[in-house]
Amino acid sequence: MLSKNQAREIRSLHLKKFRDAQNLFIAEGSKTVTEIIEQRPEIIKTVFAQAAFIAGHRAIIAKTGIQVTEISEDELRQISLQSNPHLVLAICRHFPVKKPDLSSQPFTLYLDDVRDPGNLGTIIRLCDWFGSRVLFCSPGCCELYNPKVIQSSMGAFLRVDVIYDGLSEVLHKHRFNAVYGALLEGKDLYREQLPPGLVLIGNEANGISADNIKKINVPLTIPANNNNGSESLNAAMAAAIIASEFFRQNRI
Repeated sequence: MLSKNQAREIRSLHLKKFRDAQNLFIAEGSKTVTEIIEQRPEIIKTVFAQAAFIAGHRAIIAKTGIQVTEISEDELRQISLQSNPHLVLAICRHFPVKKPDLSSQPFTLYLDDVRDPGNLGTIIRLCDWFGSRVLFCSPGCCELYNPKVIQSSMGAFLRVDVIYDGLSEVLHKHRFNAVYGALLEGKDLYREQLPPGLVLIGNEANGISADNIKKINVPLTIPANNNNGSESLNAAMAAAIIASEFFRQNRI
């Protein structure tokens, strides 16, 4: 059963200021919460779940020793951010920041003020898909622990280290063979040799900032049909196309 105090505390985590103050975040849905229990049970503070979820996960709940409170469907709706919540909601602790290992990555993305949580979650997911385990974000990017980021990453946030830092600091701390940038005018992505490097993806509305453009030494463009009417691609779409080509050249 869910108490009023518990419901109020959980709903406070819908807001960034309370997530930051408590170093906690919300994860929802059977798939996402199951992956957390299986891969990173140590970050779980508590789980609120319907009887069907508890019955189907009884063995791993007992094995990990996580705290689970059974709640009804109506109680889950009271604390969920989703219009149709699915069985379970977990309160989790923020991840510790680890020293990044870039040695085996086919590419490393740097997001320059990407603000949309859906885009960030999707980019985390594609990094996981293509084997890039570290993602750099500028301080102005959307917050990793935004519930929409967690949801749209589909569990990939457990396997990709998201590190917030300025581009100058990233370049100072790490050595890259090249600094690429996704621009409207640049070298044809499919005609270039692309050794692993740092790849900049810009803000949804404004692209890569003027200061950061100066740090790019290999500008890249995704070629388009001559008759297209679109001005640009969505940030996550552009990142996926570029990541796929880097993976093709460096991993296959």
